Amino acid sequence: MRDLLVTLAVFGSLPAIFFQPYIGVLVWSWLGYMNPHRISWGFATTMPFAEIVAITTLVALVLSKEPKRIPWTRETVLLVLFILWMCLTTFFALTPDLAWPQLEKVLKIQVMTFVTLMLMTSRRRLELLVWVIALSLAFYGVKGGLFTLLQGGIHRVYGPPGTFIGGNNEIGLALIMTVPLLRYLQLQATQRWLRWALGIAMVLTLLSILGTQSRGAFLGLAAMVLLLIWKSRRRVLLTVVLGASLAAGYQFMPESWHERMASITQYQEDKSAQGRLNAWGFAWNLAKDRPLLGGGYNVFLNPEVFARYAPDPSNVRDAHSIYFEVMGEHGLVGFGLFMALWISAWRTCGRLAREVSSDPEKVWISDLARMIQVSLTGYAVGGAFLGLAYFDLAYHLLAIVILLKVLHRQEVLAEASTATRPQPAGT
Repeated sequence: MRDLLVTLAVFGSLPAIFFQPYIGVLVWSWLGYMNPHRISWGFATTMPFAEIVAITTLVALVLSKEPKRIPWTRETVLLVLFILWMCLTTFFALTPDLAWPQLEKVLKIQVMTFVTLMLMTSRRRLELLVWVIALSLAFYGVKGGLFTLLQGGIHRVYGPPGTFIGGNNEIGLALIMTVPLLRYLQLQATQRWLRWALGIAMVLTLLSILGTQSRGAFLGLAAMVLLLIWKSRRRVLLTVVLGASLAAGYQFMPESWHERMASITQYQEDKSAQGRLNAWGFAWNLAKDRPLLGGGYNVFLNPEVFARYAPDPSNVRDAHSIYFEVMGEHGLVGFGLFMALWISAWRTCGRLAREVSSDPEKVWISDLARMIQVSLTGYAVGGAFLGLAYFDLAYHLLAIVILLKVLHRQEVLAEASTATRPQPAGT
């Protein structure tokens, strides 16, 4: 039954996408983040729904009268440079048979990032996108929070199998980035019942993050919550609610969970932590030897290269860090572009929030910019222990930052034009 419902929903959306291409971005986001076909049990689990929707959206965009302009900002230029650099490093990859398929996967995500930039050009469309992303991931937050409550926190929370967020670490990071988006929607909601519903979803999602039993997610959660309180309106109420929820959740979790979190400070004795440090040492040594091009995608999976650069050649591990992943795969130049991209996005959010915070009509820009800052903080901290450098959610948030910047610029120009327009005689 689930297979049939998902299939009908996807194929039923295609005519709407042809007439309104931006709907394709919403449907693609729903499929990419909620992965409804992955929680089915039949033919839908292997159907290429996302590809079908992406192709339909691209065709509809070409045929439509929608403006086909990419909004060029500092972040857009940095993103293009980073993509081009990743293409270049793939040509010189040390493991080409693994690098080229990964580049194809990354480019598919980036194509839809630029489609998002071209189509989600109004406040209404942007907010619809935030709703789709937040609710798609909150589905797993609410589900995981209830699961943790019912199971007493003994079993780990996982994401949909066979996806970017299938593992406990991955879904933990995704949910950390989702909570600020739920908070933004709560700040904009006018109905009391909706504010309560979003508040409950936030609390259950926080519990779900604890239920992943991911130590990296635990650190990311701490950083995210602190900044969420600092950047949000109504700080006192939020401090009380989140503080009480996290304190209760902390006490609720079983002893095995507390022992696992305590092992963060005992990394010298932890095999997993030592494996990550070894992989990071490999990335640094490789980047020093090949500072321009690195080793290319998936170089961490090449035992021969690993043996050449790793402190412990026998302990072959994946990157387990967005920073060392990019450094090892794309060299110091690629790492510099990657860092410049996210620092620029962070600074743009801060500037937008400051410039519009005193204008009641633009407070939504301030709220969204601040909440994206919080999401990016969770990504920066949690991602330090997880190899999700090409996670589509991060680049969707980047697209939203760029579009906020452009919308604000357009409003400023419109206001300046109105102010300088000659007034009719006699007024």
